[in-house]
Amino acid sequence: MTAVRPATVDWSPTTLPALYDVRVGHRRSHPLENSFEYGGYLWAVDLDDLPVLPRGLRWAARFDAADHLGEPADSIKANVVRFAGLHGVDGVVRVVMMANARSGPHVFNPLSTHWCYRADGSLACIVAEVHNTYGERHAYLLHPDEAGRSEAEKDFYVSPFNTVDGRYLMRFSGPGDQLHVTMALQVGGRTPFVATLRGTARRATTGAVVRTILRWPFMSLWVAALIRWQGIRLWARKLPVVPRPTHDPVPGVGTNTPRKHSLEAIEDRS
Repeated sequence: MTAVRPATVDWSPTTLPALYDVRVGHRRSHPLENSFEYGGYLWAVDLDDLPVLPRGLRWAARFDAADHLGEPADSIKANVVRFAGLHGVDGVVRVVMMANARSGPHVFNPLSTHWCYRADGSLACIVAEVHNTYGERHAYLLHPDEAGRSEAEKDFYVSPFNTVDGRYLMRFSGPGDQLHVTMALQVGGRTPFVATLRGTARRATTGAVVRTILRWPFMSLWVAALIRWQGIRLWARKLPVVPRPTHDPVPGVGTNTPRKHSLEAIEDRS
């Protein structure tokens, strides 16, 4: 019987800027079972052409370097390109970022994904940037195969219920009309935690942004409450809390943001 070969990923981005209507799922299977799913939205932007909303809406969506890896005084793109270069990837000329925008005093970025492209339009790498709720951040430089699959040793404390052990098995689509991301944590032959993200893109017109804000007016706070509620449930079920080790940041990422992030954890309390 011939094995079915996974489809080759089209890394071409959708029309930018775009909004993704997303569903995010968390599933824990060991040492106890727990799962939940929630909806929301994400932005996809070209870091050379960040959107600027009309004056009355600028509070609702802005993209600040201080909310991402690298030096706050530089641009997000410059920091991503520098990070890629420090880790052996040169020739990056375009970066497409998928993330939440800062809205007022709040930002929610459990995972910021940066697709890095060469001059010929081919994918050079992906930079997957993770934050935790302790003001720390970490980034993984990935070289996905034709099917979008990549692996990385877990080097960052995120969930208070997981040690810094194991390996992430990841799969990314391109930032196209449909978005699919899976991050599975593998530890000792088990897969105790899986996070998934599915999304559909639409153009980020002013009308679309207004409708999205009206639909999700307090998304960061709502998601923060939801995830913390999941953490309380796990704690009440006697899932042990793992002490947080000292974090040694990788070059080019930085250790802390100058402003408080609200709920930045890919696994936080889930």
